[in-house]
Amino acid sequence: MPTNFTVVKVEDMGDGSSSGAAAGDGRPISLDRVFQEEGDVSNSQEPEPDDENHKESTPFINSNNNEDCSYEGKNMALYEEEMDSTPMVASLLNKLANYTNLTQGVREHEEAEDRVRRVAVMVPQMGTFIGVYLPCMQNILGVILFLRLTWIVGTAGILESLAIVSMCCVCTLLTAISMSAIATNGVVPAGGSYYMISRSLGPEFGGAVGLCFYLGTTFAGSLYILGTIEILLMYIVPFNTMKVLDENDMRLYGTCCLLLMALVVFVGVKYVNKLALVFLSCVALSIMATYAGAAKTLIEPPAFNVCMLGNRSLKNEKFDKCEKTELVTSLFCDLNSTCDFFEANNMSEIVAIPGLLSDVIKENLWSNYDDANVIIQKKTSPRTPKVKAGSTDQFYVINDITTYFTLLVGIYFPSVTGIMAGSNRSGDLRDAQRSIPVGTILAILTTSFLYISFVFLFGACIEGVVLRDKFGFSVKTMPVIGVLAWPSPWVIVIGSFFSCCGAGLQSLTGAPRLLQAIARDGIIPFLQVFGHGKRNGEPTWALLLTVGICEIGILIASVDLVAPILSMFFLMCYLFVNLACAVQTLLRTPNWRPRFKFYHWTLSFLGMSLCLSLMFICSWYYAIGAILIAGCIYKYIEYRGAVKEWGDGIRGLSLNAARYALIRLEEAPLHTKNWRPQLLVLCKLNSDLKVKHPHLLSFTSQLKAGKGLTIVGSVLEGTYMTRKADAIAGEQNMKAAMAAERTKGFSHVIVSSSLRDGFSILIQSAGLGGMKHNSVLMAWPAGWKQDRDSLAQRNFIETVRETTEAHQALLVAKNIDRFPDNHERLKEGAIDVWWIVHDGGLLMLLPFLLMQHKVWRKCKMRVFTVAQLDDNSIQMKKDLQVFLYQLRLDAEVEVVEMHDSDISAFTYERTLKMEQRSQMLKEMHLSRTEREREIQSITDVSRGSIKRRKLPVVDSPLNTQSIPEDEAQLIHDRNTASHSASNDKAAGAAPEHVHMTWTKDKLLNERNKHREGMAVKDMFNMKPNQSNVRRMHTAVKLNEVVKKKSKGSELVLLNMPGPPRNKKGDENYMEFLEVLMEGLDRVLLVRGGGREVITIYS
Repeated sequence: MPTNFTVVKVEDMGDGSSSGAAAGDGRPISLDRVFQEEGDVSNSQEPEPDDENHKESTPFINSNNNEDCSYEGKNMALYEEEMDSTPMVASLLNKLANYTNLTQGVREHEEAEDRVRRVAVMVPQMGTFIGVYLPCMQNILGVILFLRLTWIVGTAGILESLAIVSMCCVCTLLTAISMSAIATNGVVPAGGSYYMISRSLGPEFGGAVGLCFYLGTTFAGSLYILGTIEILLMYIVPFNTMKVLDENDMRLYGTCCLLLMALVVFVGVKYVNKLALVFLSCVALSIMATYAGAAKTLIEPPAFNVCMLGNRSLKNEKFDKCEKTELVTSLFCDLNSTCDFFEANNMSEIVAIPGLLSDVIKENLWSNYDDANVIIQKKTSPRTPKVKAGSTDQFYVINDITTYFTLLVGIYFPSVTGIMAGSNRSGDLRDAQRSIPVGTILAILTTSFLYISFVFLFGACIEGVVLRDKFGFSVKTMPVIGVLAWPSPWVIVIGSFFSCCGAGLQSLTGAPRLLQAIARDGIIPFLQVFGHGKRNGEPTWALLLTVGICEIGILIASVDLVAPILSMFFLMCYLFVNLACAVQTLLRTPNWRPRFKFYHWTLSFLGMSLCLSLMFICSWYYAIGAILIAGCIYKYIEYRGAVKEWGDGIRGLSLNAARYALIRLEEAPLHTKNWRPQLLVLCKLNSDLKVKHPHLLSFTSQLKAGKGLTIVGSVLEGTYMTRKADAIAGEQNMKAAMAAERTKGFSHVIVSSSLRDGFSILIQSAGLGGMKHNSVLMAWPAGWKQDRDSLAQRNFIETVRETTEAHQALLVAKNIDRFPDNHERLKEGAIDVWWIVHDGGLLMLLPFLLMQHKVWRKCKMRVFTVAQLDDNSIQMKKDLQVFLYQLRLDAEVEVVEMHDSDISAFTYERTLKMEQRSQMLKEMHLSRTEREREIQSITDVSRGSIKRRKLPVVDSPLNTQSIPEDEAQLIHDRNTASHSASNDKAAGAAPEHVHMTWTKDKLLNERNKHREGMAVKDMFNMKPNQSNVRRMHTAVKLNEVVKKKSKGSELVLLNMPGPPRNKKGDENYMEFLEVLMEGLDRVLLVRGGGREVITIYS
């Protein structure tokens, strides 16, 4: 088997070099890092080469000044640019071979305290037996075995006790199988069950179950400390052997013991480690003494007798002989309530340990459940009456609590916990993937055999009334298992005492480190303070919290009451271990390749079901409490915890569920009853790549009462290769804005050669399968009039056309920055719906969805519709009210009458201005285009003249002789027809040639001056198009009515008219919409997708 080495910095005592100072860190480092540091040192000692000589370098092989150019290591130069992100295979294998992981805490903390470094090369030496088997045995066998197992057997009987033991052992065995599969699916760093669960089920489940496991370990410390105090005060230094321990004594001595143990853990963990073998030896000696005593009963039963008065068991501490002496008579007959029974029955002795050859096993087969304060009696018949003990019945052995099957399950289960001890030491194991499964399963099988054999031995050797004597009052106040042990009961007393002490110290050692590991993962913000500790890493703050929680268990002051509490937390931890294995197995993720092959998802599911059943069997209210605690932690981590990606199975389960749901959605078209707005929000990013209109995201979250899909998209102009970083930054900013505005959904930024193409791509391809958007939300382009290129209006109109063609609804919000954000609360107001045309009912649905949100909840809905001259407005109102009633919508209804009227001068003038503006923009666009063409033609002529500049000059009215490249030369003949008369008067002078030199812009301006003048003259003489006049008339009149009725409303929803089919009218479409919304504060233009989205049917 390959040996893994870990190189640790060693302090050099001989010199004061920096390496010695660096060794104080004490953390192991890898070999390649050491070699890298050596390389850095050697490089630093070389003189720096001249920068001049190193300016030229190729992407593949760096140039060198040395004449001896070394090309060593350059045989993979083709891949050298990728070495940072994708290392060579040899380098990767080298790192894996040198990988090691030391347990957090124990060994490092000992070294830090001793200030002594280990040897430079350390190899983990623990095998299966020392590293896994013995720790599991030590944690499983404990306080319940020595203090309560005999009582459980006597109360539940052999058969039911076997059922209890079998259920609990099968539960832990199935959990161990699941844990072995997880532990062998890759390297398990130190952290044990918390690491396995968190990395298999995600940070939410991992944090919740990790804290439950921490609480279970902490309450286990309380249980062991209470067991220690019970042994101390009952059997070693008893105060009162006639009654059960006082609760206040348990609290006082338990608190003192807790503080002492906490001090030991704080001072040095190494002492706990060194005493671990002593504690384990005590457990082993106690078990061997019990088996030896049971074997001895075959030869000679122990000389322990029990004094009986009739069929009642007596506490014989006050008298030596079991006879009716004067002393005994005075003890009973001075108490009037018991003297009658004393006189009517004889005193007799029975053997406490009849032995294996007796028939006592027949009596102990069946259960003997009793109520609290009932005198323990030897059953002479099945109908033996139960006798309640009075205040004077202090000499009888009394049952202290009401017993029943489920209570005993809760009390017994802590005796099978501790199966995670091996996985917690995974960093110290030579081969963890082999040792953890083998050692854990062998430990469970061994302890299961021990418990089952003890159940048989106790039931076959010990008298029933003695078994039911929980504290051993009838056998001179000794533990009942001690009476059976050989050679002396003190072997059990001392062994169980040290065993409980050791288990308590281990709990106080392990629980703070588990909490520290959870805190350092950063998944629970309020626990981060517990990730800190002493300089050597000792979890001081976590230890303080552990002591505080442990004190709560000690204040309960009863082993029987604390045991079910820690049973809940351990069962929940085991439940999620089984769940993790089942989920990973069913998902069949490529990374799920455990080396342990003896597992199956059915076994994990059975173990999970058994854990859940045992939780409610033990105590249903404790189970509900544990589930609520875990649920609260889960939700807290989900909403406030750090985002961690650990490749967990829950994410894989989500992916599988999402894939299945998407495939199902594709199978059948969506019904109207299931329609909800799936929004594609078209956002614009500013120059800083921030969302320009954050309120658009707020409005999106307010519309999400329908719980539909939300995709927030934006487009950057350019190429992806040059703007990839901008796209990533913009998407991150968009996600941050969505989180700030509480918008849940997806974000995507694409890079396209033009905004128009980018938005077209988003509209066509956003979403996946059945989860595609059916509505597009965007802001109104407020600055479209200032855009000389009319790019904004063209993009907007094309977006309207594409959404219409794709049968998608379109929502356009005007003055989006004035919309309320999620922190505002509108106290009153109205949402007005102007229902002009029916395009699927989206206008009716949107106000209902908005009013589900707390921002709009107190607003009322008003529906306005327009009646023409031929319409019956009264009947329209009644029909609309009935329709809204059937839609289950509460709204006020009003019908607005708009009769035909003459077109006003304002409308005529507004239309004329609109058309003049459109014509002017068109002329400007043409002028700009022609100017570009003229510049190009003149440039071409200039370049051609350069080639002919050596040719003879010919006088002509236009001469291009010696024309420079950047200048156009025009020759104007002054001897034209208009000037010929004046020239003739000038003494017969010859014709004069004047050379005028103009720049390109001046030439073009002169040529276009006449054309522009004619265009302006035409604009002032033009008449508006009658179709445009009618449309403008409709927009003006409708705007007047809307302003009159909805001036004070919080939001106005309007049917959005479609763009003209002929693209020649695009320039006027924006003006119509602007007039329609003029003077209104918040407007939402709605254009349906061409299908019904609301129905009157159930």
